[in-house]
Amino acid sequence: MDAQVIIVGAGPAGLCLARALAQRGLSVEVVERQAQEALAQPAFDGREIALTHASMRTLRELDVWPHLPPDDIAPLRRARIMDGGSEFRVDAIDFAHDRLGTLVSNHLIRAAAWKAAAADPGIRVRTEAKVEAAGSHEDHAWIRLSSGEILQAPLLIAADSRFSETRRAMGIPARMHDFGRSMLVCRMRHTEPHHGDAWEWFDREQARAVLPLQEHLASIVLTVSGTQAQRLREAPADVFAREIEARFERRLGAMELASTIHAYPLVATWAQRFVGHRFALAGDAAVGMHPVTAHGFNLGLASVEHLAQAVGEAQKRYQDPAAPALLARYQRRHRLGSLPLFIGTRAVVDVFGNPRSIMQPLRRAIIEAGRRLPPLRLALAAGLLDDAPRPASPFAHMRVAAQILRPRPMRPTT
Repeated sequence: MDAQVIIVGAGPAGLCLARALAQRGLSVEVVERQAQEALAQPAFDGREIALTHASMRTLRELDVWPHLPPDDIAPLRRARIMDGGSEFRVDAIDFAHDRLGTLVSNHLIRAAAWKAAAADPGIRVRTEAKVEAAGSHEDHAWIRLSSGEILQAPLLIAADSRFSETRRAMGIPARMHDFGRSMLVCRMRHTEPHHGDAWEWFDREQARAVLPLQEHLASIVLTVSGTQAQRLREAPADVFAREIEARFERRLGAMELASTIHAYPLVATWAQRFVGHRFALAGDAAVGMHPVTAHGFNLGLASVEHLAQAVGEAQKRYQDPAAPALLARYQRRHRLGSLPLFIGTRAVVDVFGNPRSIMQPLRRAIIEAGRRLPPLRLALAAGLLDDAPRPASPFAHMRVAAQILRPRPMRPTT
């Protein structure tokens, strides 16, 4: 065998998983089609990741966090949800925390994950290696590279994106939903402060978001049709800035482009199975989220935690990292934990991303309820604030909310 586990895909989820498995004493071979330079020094791709407290804990445990530049870590203290004149706000101060989460650029997480994996003697990364076929036998799984070389291991894991070719090669179908929109992302400098607020702002024709970085620097996310996204990407920088100013109603003052512009088609995926014979899916290969709730990478790290626990226990108990009972437990836990969020995100998109005017009263009613009813704000915040190991129960955030709300003992007075 070439290793105890083969992981296809050296994105941040694949590298974090390799690190989590190596920490449990397993030898890991990671196969990636990109060159090593692209992994070690990934280019800025426009995506800013809103890390929950649980994800920050996981990255610290994997020794990824120390490789993130401190000056590029931005606190997320408040979130504003807006639809026209309706708005409600979630504030970390309401829940005795200094922040709801943390914003870190995706390319910096990728670079940090590479550094942590490259320093681990239990991990070997093959770069510029394309997988042409994959399969499994009774006692091992295998992949064939474009070079003709065949690699074998007791367990094969696909972490090669929501459009995973390895998942398809192993015969696992995935449900895909194309939202017919594109997400345009970039960084903008602006004259008015954002005060550390993240915005999610909806109207009939577009969704807009602001992710606060420095006081006068923000990541701008615009969800529009593919045609509009292409037109905006091709516009001169000053024309682009004036249009973004107008789309944000000059709430951030004068704006100027501070980065390259990137566009991504919005496609959500849900694999019908997360495991097979000596095979498992992780990260976006299992669940590819719509970015409206900013939970895609957090869900990927949840799969890392659940799968590493299952594989580590399988190796310890059975001397076989692909023990079916433990892989089944991973599938059960991760599906149970991710399905409510996946369905809830679809519902948010269907309600708030629907351009029909008939949906506007419903959107505003939801926002008004969030503004008036603290439990709704609490439910939203609980998933961000929880830093305990990720549980299997979809009701875990309700337990966190109850802990935040539980009566505090009164201090004796003197």
